[in-house]
Amino acid sequence: VQLQASGGGLVQPGGSQRLSCAASGRFFSIDAMGWYRQAPGKRRELVAAISSDGTTNYVDRVKGRFTISRDNAKNTVYLQMNSLKLDDTAVYYCYADGRLTELTRMRWWGQGTLVTVSS
Repeated sequence: VQLQASGGGLVQPGGSQRLSCAASGRFFSIDAMGWYRQAPGKRRELVAAISSDGTTNYVDRVKGRFTISRDNAKNTVYLQMNSLKLDDTAVYYCYADGRLTELTRMRWWGQGTLVTVSS
């Protein structure tokens, strides 16, 4: 299973960016999907997650600015980031929790995409 993330880049403070992450390959099911990020010199943190039924969770610092969504038919998760701040600069990693087989649970990771917020 591969997760292909895209959408990173340079954006000005106050701007918007949309990240996408598509899962491909053979698997039994995909359950929760989400995004972590890691800023330089900091620990990786969970930014947002979405369950298979659409329930969402966000870290407090992005609530009201970021929106996570998914397209189950495309096995794709999105992160719409608005009102970006300098400290949103980080490498963003998508993940998917699922089952490789009916009995084997896995977490798969994307390769990371850099979002730089700078004027």
